[in-house]
Amino acid sequence: MEIKEVHSFDIYTEPEFIEVQNTLQEQIVLKNSFNKDNINLVAGVDLAYWEEGNKQYGTCCIVVIDYNTKEVVEKVNSVGEIKVPYIPGFLAFRELPLVIEASKKLVVEPDIFIFDGNGYLHFNHMGIATHASFFLNKPTIGVAKSYLKINGVDFNTPENEEGSYTDIIINGEVYGRTLRTRKDVKPIFVSCGNNVDLETSIEIVLNLVNNESRVPIPTRLADLETHRMRTVYKDGKLVK
Repeated sequence: MEIKEVHSFDIYTEPEFIEVQNTLQEQIVLKNSFNKDNINLVAGVDLAYWEEGNKQYGTCCIVVIDYNTKEVVEKVNSVGEIKVPYIPGFLAFRELPLVIEASKKLVVEPDIFIFDGNGYLHFNHMGIATHASFFLNKPTIGVAKSYLKINGVDFNTPENEEGSYTDIIINGEVYGRTLRTRKDVKPIFVSCGNNVDLETSIEIVLNLVNNESRVPIPTRLADLETHRMRTVYKDGKLVK
C-alpha cells in the first residue's frame, strides 16, 4: 500500500507537535469521500508496548477483514523502538511511525481504517485516527474504549439498548458520540477520523460488532494480534 509522506517525525517538542496539528486540522473533511454501499475491506489498527533494558518498544498490528463476510483477509505488523514519550494529546507522534511501517506491508488496499483511539474527539481534533488519515490517504474512524475528557466536559451515558448513543458536545460542537454497541455492555466512544461523516462512522462500527466484544471486529482482532506479536518479539529477542 502506498503511503503519503505528509511530514517528518524528526520532531520532539510540544510546540512542534501543535504546529503540525494546526496545519493538518485545516484539511479535515467530515464528509464521506466514498460510497458506503461499496465498502469491501476494513482494517483495524492497534499497538502494544514493552520494555527491554532502558528502552521501550512497540508493535503495530493491522488486521483487514471483509466488510460483508467478516472474514480475515490479511494481517501485517511492524516493530521498533518507541522514541517519543507519552504526552496526552500527541499520541500520533509516538505511534504513527509504526503504523506507517505496518501499512506499507499491506498487499490489499482497505477502503477504510478503524483505529483503537480517538479521531476528531481530541482537544485539537487531531487524534491518531485523524492524523493517520493524511498518511494513509484513506477514510478513518476512531473508536476508543475510554473517554478523553476535553475542557472538563463529561459524556452522557446512552440508554441500555443496542445502537443507542449520545452526542459529545463541547463548546457547541459535536466531537463524537458515546455509543452502546450491545445491551448490558459499557459504551465506546466513536469519532470521525477524516473523510467520513459521523452517521456513517456509527453505521460502520455497528455493522462490525458481534457478540464477542463491544468493539468492532477489526480493532478487536488487531488488539489480540498485538498481544501475540509482543510475546513473539519479546521471546524471540528480535529487537535490541
